[in-house]
Amino acid sequence: MDQWFRVMADPSFSVWERTALWGVLGTAILGLLYAVFLAAEMLRKDQGSEAMRKVSAAIRLGANAYLARQFRAILLLILVLTGLLYFTAGQQDIAIGRACAFLMGSIFSATVGFIGMNMAVQGNVRVAAASRTSFAEALTIAYRTGTITGMLTDGLGLLGGTLIFMVYGERAYEVLLGFGFGGTLLALFMRVGGGIYTKAADVGADLVGKLERNIPEDDPRNAATIADNVGDNVGDCAGMAADIFESYEVTIVSAMILGWASFGHKGVIFPLLVRAIGVVSSIIGTYLVRTSEEARAAMKAIHRGYAVSALVSIIGFCLMGFYYLRFPEAAALPTWVSFGLAGLDMRPVWTTLVGIALAVSINYLTDHFTAPEKPPVQFVARATQTGHATTIINGIAVGYESSVWAILVIAAAVFGSALIYQGTNPTYVAYGVAMCGIGMLTLTGNNISMDVFGPVADNANGIGEMAHLDPRARKTLSDLDACGNTTKAITKGIAIGSAVIAAVSLFNAYITDIAKFTGKTYSEIVPLLSISEPMVFIGFLIGGAIPFLFSSLTIRAVGRAAFLIVQEVRAQFQDKAIWEGRKTPDYARVVSICTNEAQRELIGPGLLAVLTPLLVGLLLHKEALGGFLAGIILSGQLLAVFMANAGGAWDNAKKFIEDGHYGGKGSDAHKASITGDTVGDPLKDTAGPALNPLIKVMNLVALLALPFIIQMEQRPWLAWAVGLVGLVILAIVIARSKQESPEILKWQAAIDRAS
Repeated sequence: MDQWFRVMADPSFSVWERTALWGVLGTAILGLLYAVFLAAEMLRKDQGSEAMRKVSAAIRLGANAYLARQFRAILLLILVLTGLLYFTAGQQDIAIGRACAFLMGSIFSATVGFIGMNMAVQGNVRVAAASRTSFAEALTIAYRTGTITGMLTDGLGLLGGTLIFMVYGERAYEVLLGFGFGGTLLALFMRVGGGIYTKAADVGADLVGKLERNIPEDDPRNAATIADNVGDNVGDCAGMAADIFESYEVTIVSAMILGWASFGHKGVIFPLLVRAIGVVSSIIGTYLVRTSEEARAAMKAIHRGYAVSALVSIIGFCLMGFYYLRFPEAAALPTWVSFGLAGLDMRPVWTTLVGIALAVSINYLTDHFTAPEKPPVQFVARATQTGHATTIINGIAVGYESSVWAILVIAAAVFGSALIYQGTNPTYVAYGVAMCGIGMLTLTGNNISMDVFGPVADNANGIGEMAHLDPRARKTLSDLDACGNTTKAITKGIAIGSAVIAAVSLFNAYITDIAKFTGKTYSEIVPLLSISEPMVFIGFLIGGAIPFLFSSLTIRAVGRAAFLIVQEVRAQFQDKAIWEGRKTPDYARVVSICTNEAQRELIGPGLLAVLTPLLVGLLLHKEALGGFLAGIILSGQLLAVFMANAGGAWDNAKKFIEDGHYGGKGSDAHKASITGDTVGDPLKDTAGPALNPLIKVMNLVALLALPFIIQMEQRPWLAWAVGLVGLVILAIVIARSKQESPEILKWQAAIDRAS
């Protein structure tokens, strides 16, 4: 066994530490077993009537068909990158490990998305069935269905990081870069593809069904209804699960890299122990989410479970730090650090607690800007009374303001983490920021439970409408759906915040690696990355622009696909038998359009993410690449929060009006709110969330390509040759993104002839 697990044979690791690592591995497996237990429990629940099962089966079939096609589309690229990663490391064992870790990260991310989505499409019909008799039971099933995905993320993320450390020991960070890159890249593809699919279907269904035909959201006569429900799963379930999983991975990677550089092996083992405590606390907190039939307080129950998990985690961190973070050789530290005990260093604990505080702050901040009963959404809802334009104007205002508060909260967390390590080596400060990220994602199980709860409740609501459930059941499902809109917005905020914290940590790792590969010290490299240096500033400007280009590509893709969906749904409504409900629409046709368009647009944004940092490094050198990374972190965070919260506010303003305010469904205010919702859809569910993995993909590409970039500085002619080839590829990708598909040209020609 020791020949495989180097840490187990290293005499510098105590018996307690080796036992603790096996305990962490066991905790990861416990999280996976808990997911299996919840899945078995959920699958035993009643599936309702034949009509309900039929709708659910159609959703499940469409979702699985889409994901299978997406995995086939990106398989070749994953295999090519696996081979290329072999050549990014000097030693053969590290090269093999990095390539295998990349493949493992990709497979784990795909597994979380695929299994989590399948559990969601199994849970939706059971939530709908439970709504006929019990609000409390419907809430429990919906939330625990989401917890399955949450525990898969916890378990697989912790399992992968721990195994790599146990095998590679002090060299683990070099292999972990591959693990993080695999999970991040796959998450980017799932976010982009799923986001295009879900919002094309949603926008198309709403524009024709609600605005033009004045029929309910999930009316079975609407040909886009099934595709809309499929999209909720491939976008919000599979996409978000992979997104949070890669955040979970990357924060482990950055903490372990910087932990080894600052505290040695204790700096690596402690974040693993923190994550293990987080798995246990998530199991406890998620299992306690329940409400009474009288209270019907879904959001209160979810917040209570989150608070219990946070409390258990805090107690666990403090105890673990007190007994483990002893450094006999350390100098005397202030009392607030050591409690007066020689060698005790509690600073990693304090920075972890800063991360938990950040997660809770973002939780409540996002809730404030997106919950239907809060002032910002009420501000948007009131504007619907004066038309479509004012609805858009107020939603934009809310989104802009929310991005400022979000970045101030993140800045406060980074400042607090840095203040805790004030006066020490910059690497220690960077480790503090990384531990803040570890703390922030400690409650990943809870976060993903909240996120997947949203589309499960949304799908259940759709099934209830299409199966014509009784008014009491429909009210239960509508209430759960409204709660789900808020929980989805909250988890998007957590994901965006974690992307920034992880990127800041990786940026410090980038500086450390420049020092390592050039033979200089950290303090010698930092002045070279000053914004006053022209090349660094140029890189900063380019990096700041990339999130806007990336968002343009993805939003344009949604617009094109939605055009086709609108035309198809309009055409099917021309059939009188469909409009009168005597004939079933061709749902499969709309599902096929969404799938084809999403796959058509999938590779372009991925190539933009991988090629751009490489081109900046080759053509403008490593210092400009440092500025590039800083620029993308700043503009990416601001843009992502703006889009997520503006979209969430528009969505819940629509829900507020549909509950009977300002004229209710069918009123002019309702039509204005639908316009706001459809504008916000590609922002909050496609472009905004996809910026999270984009930021981290670019940081990891920079770290992985840095040795090659430094070598190419000695061969400028070769660097320019490679760079020009990359620029041509990028130009082709951008030009192709502006081309209309043959299907759109065909529809447009028909419209022109008719007019």
